[in-house]
Amino acid sequence: MHRHEVTDRQWALVAPLLSGKATDCGVTARDNRLFFNAVVWLLRTGAAWADLPERFGKSNTVCRRFRRLAQKKKWEAVFEALKAPELDWVMLDSTVLRAHQHSAGQKKATPKPNAWAAAGVE
Repeated sequence: MHRHEVTDRQWALVAPLLSGKATDCGVTARDNRLFFNAVVWLLRTGAAWADLPERFGKSNTVCRRFRRLAQKKKWEAVFEALKAPELDWVMLDSTVLRAHQHSAGQKKATPKPNAWAAAGVE
C-alpha cells in the first residue's frame, strides 16, 4: 500500500458511491479503487493533473472521470461518507489545555501623554 492510498475500511464506505461498478448500467470501470486513489493522490499532493504518476493511468482520463462525477454531485456523497463523526460530546476545559507563552495576546501600548495636560490647560 502506498502512502496516499485509502484503507480497506475507507474503500468499503466509498465503493458503493462511485459509478462504474459491474452492477451499474453502462460502461464498467477498469478499476474504481485505482481511480479513487489517483484522486486522493492529487488532492493530498496538490500536483497538477499532468503530474499524475503513470501507475494511475492516463491523467486526462482520470480528470475527465473526476469532472463527470463532480457534475453528478457524487463527491458530496463521498465526503459525507468519509467525514469524521460529530464530536459534540467532547468537552474541553481550559484547565486541561495549555497555551503557548506567546498566545496571551498583543502587548498593550503605553498611553501617550496628553499634550494639553502637559501644558497645564484643562
